[in-house]
Amino acid sequence: MSAKRRVAALAMLWRALHAGDRPGGMGIGAQLAAVPRMLWLSFTGRYPGLAKTRMVMAALGVLYVFSPLDLMPEILLGVFGLGDDALVTAWVVGALLGETDAFLRWEAAGRARVVVGQVVP
Repeated sequence: MSAKRRVAALAMLWRALHAGDRPGGMGIGAQLAAVPRMLWLSFTGRYPGLAKTRMVMAALGVLYVFSPLDLMPEILLGVFGLGDDALVTAWVVGALLGETDAFLRWEAAGRARVVVGQVVP
């Protein structure tokens, strides 16, 4: 992974972790609780903000981290072998938290458009 991509992955993770610090920002707990809802609405087509290719890339990233095959094996390289796993994990977590932040804003905007009233037959 190039230095530019490493910095981008870490920056994304940093922004996602500190999104709850902003006024109106959601905390990590609320974001993690929204993940199943976001995935379900994305798979059913009701949430257009998350592309299926992005979900596939995140799933591949998780599989890479947990797979026994590795680009830089820990057995041969020791601590340095964990570097690629750490960067992929940082990208997946940062992307997940960034996507859930956008999802929660989308959800809140949808609730704001609801007009309270009575149904007239």
